[in-house]
Amino acid sequence: MSDTLLTPSRRLSLSHRVGLPVWLTPTVAVTTALALLPLFFSGSWLFTLGVCFANSIGVLSVSVLVRYGGEVSIGHSFFAAVGAYTVAILETRLGIPFLLSVPLAVVLGVLLGICFAWPSRNLSGIYLAVSTMALALALPEIVNNADGFTGGFEGLYVSKPALPGIAIGMQRYYLALLALVVAAWAVARLRRSRQGMALLLARSHPAAADAFGTRRVWARISVMAISCGIAALSGATLAFASSTVSPSGFTLWSAIFLLVGSVVSFYGLSLPRALAGGAFLTLVPQVMSGSGAWIPVFYGTALIAVILMVHYAPKLRETFKRLREAR
Repeated sequence: MSDTLLTPSRRLSLSHRVGLPVWLTPTVAVTTALALLPLFFSGSWLFTLGVCFANSIGVLSVSVLVRYGGEVSIGHSFFAAVGAYTVAILETRLGIPFLLSVPLAVVLGVLLGICFAWPSRNLSGIYLAVSTMALALALPEIVNNADGFTGGFEGLYVSKPALPGIAIGMQRYYLALLALVVAAWAVARLRRSRQGMALLLARSHPAAADAFGTRRVWARISVMAISCGIAALSGATLAFASSTVSPSGFTLWSAIFLLVGSVVSFYGLSLPRALAGGAFLTLVPQVMSGSGAWIPVFYGTALIAVILMVHYAPKLRETFKRLREAR
């Protein structure tokens, strides 16, 4: 499926008009619209959108693992927590500001991703998914037992502004948006690079990739490292956007919801697709907040509707195409 609702011909004409590649046009349009939103919204909506951007990065991290590794993770909340607690601990204990701690959080996420991927390099399918689930289950106990650094149940606050002279609310919104744009841009660069092609080849045709010098084991480890680094960026962004970090924000359910968001985004690697998954996780529950006990029912119904739409959309498109040709 395409990354936008525009037809290929309309996207091509629009890209020629503005001088941008076809794949970049919808991303620029969405980013511009999001950059202008603070002119029309304020307060709680900007806070919610900042959290939405952070969740969108988490959705993107899971989609990278699915697309390039062909695997599913239900433990990416662990790596998101690594990024969040790195930012929070460095600010609270050492006074290091957000902009300096984010690169450290991403690097730590990549290193821990490699540490997890190496011993599990021969696992796949449900076995790898269960292994990642173990990380998510162990995380709350790890955090609570290291309360001298993590703050235990109460967690930590990320309250210092990243830039002087700018309202903290605007910083939480625009820096979260910037992190999402950077993550989507990096994934787009990977997708069009020789290394990205090699990773895709190692997934679909391991023998051919091995003949070209790309071993499938190293490709799997690389994909996991990239995915975990993006997840750590998601956690770091979430810590700054929400101003708090606690174990209740990084549970097994958090990891499952990231996977749900990835499904809703059709495992897309573009900014609009990732944003759709993050919005489903963040904005849909807020819109349904007045439904009380019916929220899980409506949320589940919406999820089923999206899955059915993904499944039947190609068939419906072909049917409509044949009907038009028959006329």
